[in-house]
Amino acid sequence: MDKQLLALLVCPICQGKLIYKKEQNELICKADGLAFPVRDNIPVMLESEARTLTADERLEK
Repeated sequence: MDKQLLALLVCPICQGKLIYKKEQNELICKADGLAFPVRDNIPVMLESEARTLTADERLEK
């Protein structure tokens, strides 16, 4: 995923910082506990497409 694009993206719900998890191909919002998928190098920033983080995922740094 392009680093310049990552720097511009924020969570669509809280406008908070996102963390890119390359292994899962997801953008993580710790504040909302959501993981937004990245499909074909395109972030899908829709709440309806996001999955809820597990308790363990919320605690990871």
